[in-house]
Amino acid sequence: MKRIILVLSLATLLTSCSIYKKYSRPEEISTDKLYGNIEKADTTTMADISWREFFTDKHLQGYIEQGLKNNIDMRLAAERVSQAELALQSAKLAFIPSFGFEPSISLKTNSNFGYSLPIKASWEIDIMARQINAKRQAEASLEYNKLYRRSTQTALVSAIANNYYTLLMLDAQLRISRSTAATWKENVRIMKAMKEAGMTNAASISQTEANSCSIDASLHDLEYKLVQAQNSFALLLGVTPQDFPRGELNGVDFKQELFIGIPAQLLSRRPDVQQAEYELMMAFYNTNIARAALYPSLTITGEGGLTNPAEFFASLLGKLVQPIFNAGRYRAGLKIAESQQREAVMHFEHKLLEAGNEVNTALAQCRSARSKTNLRIRQIETLKSAVYSTRQLMSHSEATYLEVLTAQQSLLSARLQQVSDRFEGIQGVINLYRALGGGVDTSVEPETEKNPIFKCNRKK
Repeated sequence: MKRIILVLSLATLLTSCSIYKKYSRPEEISTDKLYGNIEKADTTTMADISWREFFTDKHLQGYIEQGLKNNIDMRLAAERVSQAELALQSAKLAFIPSFGFEPSISLKTNSNFGYSLPIKASWEIDIMARQINAKRQAEASLEYNKLYRRSTQTALVSAIANNYYTLLMLDAQLRISRSTAATWKENVRIMKAMKEAGMTNAASISQTEANSCSIDASLHDLEYKLVQAQNSFALLLGVTPQDFPRGELNGVDFKQELFIGIPAQLLSRRPDVQQAEYELMMAFYNTNIARAALYPSLTITGEGGLTNPAEFFASLLGKLVQPIFNAGRYRAGLKIAESQQREAVMHFEHKLLEAGNEVNTALAQCRSARSKTNLRIRQIETLKSAVYSTRQLMSHSEATYLEVLTAQQSLLSARLQQVSDRFEGIQGVINLYRALGGGVDTSVEPETEKNPIFKCNRKK
């Protein structure tokens, strides 16, 4: 009993030891300059906008809802949360004494029988915070898996939106190409009529027919890409391949201002960044558990029950187990846990840099597409004028029909590129929305906002 009291006293003195401390973010990790030279002191970010408000296309809204319900990755993420909840429940139950019931019956020589109804109890006193650290680790694991579910949702919303607008882009390019293909068939007819009138030769007709065939072939390529995109879209939504009703690319307009937000907000919104910190937290508590294994453990066991005839027994024993022969194995386990913790720190730092890089890249994509918009409009207007002018010159025999065809070919390329530029701008906005952690309903409070590590441990 004196040993038990001594150990309990020692445990009181060790309350300031590292195995009792809660996680706090390492001082060497900074959130400054995450956006490089692109810094804004805004208190809002586009990620605060719900996807229902951000994506106003009714078709797209319906598809996102369908994907969030049916997508396999979302359903798997929900299962991981359920498993983590059960693990946390198990960790909490470790604080409660365990009881065992072992009844037995014996037959005696005088045809009488005896019975025993012993109840055994065991309770480990958490003097070295093994159970506390295990519970904290399980709590961190639960938050980690909730964030994994959120991260899966942001990625899924972004992927559905990108695939949807890919369909719209291919639709627009297919319409332009079909219209141009019809024009080139008319060109072939005109060239053949001009040859009969002696105004051109067979070589010009062959070149015109070759260009017409090239455009017809590109139609098949676009139709194939459209089928591919629809199949990918169906997989995201968790449905069979089909033709999906949709709007038009020209009707897309993101009116929201592109607020970046300060680096601290990147932590509070991006679930993958928060995941990396919870991973570091789990490694921290795992190190504490490994360190606690080097110290003695105290287990109190008890046994009591009824025997025939009415014999009562009870015993209480405190077992102090000191890891002597396994100390080398436990020290090796501690070194492994410390190494894994250092690895988690590096992963967290890398995730921060990766997040800032993604924001910068998405912003550059948006700006590039915007910068090309007016230039592409001017190019198309100039090429339209060139087609008209060459037609006029041809009527006065000052230009050949091949010059008209060349101008039309350049106009087709410019119009197709304009559609690609428009899609690139939309894709940039979607990528920025995801890079800032958008895609989760703001009406639901993020689980991580309830955790103090994202409030008091931020660097000022």
